Parts: sequence; C-alpha cells; structure tokens
Amino acid sequence: MHVLSYWLIAVNLIAIVITIWDKLAAINGAWRIPEKTLFLLCILGGCPGMYLTMQIIRHKTLHKRFMIGIPLIFLAQLALCFAVSHFILPH
Repeated sequence: MHVLSYWLIAVNLIAIVITIWDKLAAINGAWRIPEKTLFLLCILGGCPGMYLTMQIIRHKTLHKRFMIGIPLIFLAQLALCFAVSHFILPH
C-alpha cells in the first residue's frame, strides 16, 4: 500500500476519535478541542472521517463554518490532487 494511503487512514482515524472526544467534552463540560485543531486535521486529510462523524453523532452540525468549510476543504484537496496528477506528474 502506498504511504499516502497509510497517512489518509491514520489521519481520518485520528479525526474520528478527536471529533467524538470533542462531542463528549461538550456534553460533560470538559476541556474542548480548539476549532483550529479540527480544521488542521481536515487540511491534513481528515475531512471525510471528521465530516461523516459529525453527521453521525450530530456534533457541530449547526455550525455553518464546519458544515460548509469541511466540504470546501475536501473539494479543494480533490481539485489539487486532480491538477497534480493530470498536469504536473508525468504520465
């Protein structure tokens, strides 16, 4: 398996755990995960895992900055991957 595949699996698992942790912290009034950290995990490749987890556990779904921002980050990443694979990397 390619190194990028391992990276994406790992960062998405971390994003899932962190999202659940933040939801539990919100319920219990404990220390919360900073929003910057959540977005950083998305930028690092954790968008799918975080977004799906947020939908499943109903966490931050009323926050437009997450419900719009995460899909936009993911679309930008897909566009970048397409551009790199079609225009920069030799065939």
